[in-house]
Amino acid sequence: MPPPAPLAPFVTNLYWYDEPLDAALELALPTGRQQLIVNLAEDEQRWYDGPGFARVHRLPAATVSGANAAPLCIDTAEQRQVVGVCFRPGGGFPFFGTPDATGDLPLDELWGRDGATLAERLRGYPTPRGRLAAMAELLLARLRDRPAGPDPLVGAAARALERGLPVATVADRLGRTDRGLARRFAAHTGYTPKRYARIRRFQRVAAGCAALPAGAVRIDWAGLAATHGYVDQSHLIHDFRTFASVTPTRYRPRAAGMPNHLPVASG
Repeated sequence: MPPPAPLAPFVTNLYWYDEPLDAALELALPTGRQQLIVNLAEDEQRWYDGPGFARVHRLPAATVSGANAAPLCIDTAEQRQVVGVCFRPGGGFPFFGTPDATGDLPLDELWGRDGATLAERLRGYPTPRGRLAAMAELLLARLRDRPAGPDPLVGAAARALERGLPVATVADRLGRTDRGLARRFAAHTGYTPKRYARIRRFQRVAAGCAALPAGAVRIDWAGLAATHGYVDQSHLIHDFRTFASVTPTRYRPRAAGMPNHLPVASG
């Protein structure tokens, strides 16, 4: 759902997800975009790591994503009913401050009681539209206490990096040094411009691959690497291993429209 007009400079969309999936591990890939996620099906969120993804980490039902730069292992059955908000680059800063570089944060650490009771509050609305409207109203209420909009320099830098421009070129066009741009960009997004550009470049490649019908074509990985500004095919492989934990040829998302959800192969 598109955000109300006052939220549009900060938020790309609000969403409602309700799908009773079977229990299965999958990797949620980094996108470079901050999200607020509220699990309405359970009173916590869990993610897994370690050998065989056997070690469990627990967070409250409402969390804010940090500056994640590695895939996160989740169980799809535990994500079956979710309300979420996707923020523009730097759009979450007025609401949460600088994204945590070490991982996701419980919303109650940032919003106190409003964060601790958000899941319960949203469950009180009988329809998805009502829940999304309540979420939007809460964001608007917090925005009234912080009237400043997103940092225009950060937004301009993000758009330029999204187009594949080098960091030095972006800094020069914005009248900043590389270091000055990096400090300001990281303060608002949690990422250095270089890391953000790498993640978004990977996202462009992954989205294009995920949209292809299974087995319909043979992908020219070397050509794809060159098209998206990779030095060579090994450079592309390195980013796939970093951001998806697989090589490009083993990249198989759950569905064409879900390039950032990668089932974990059993065994």
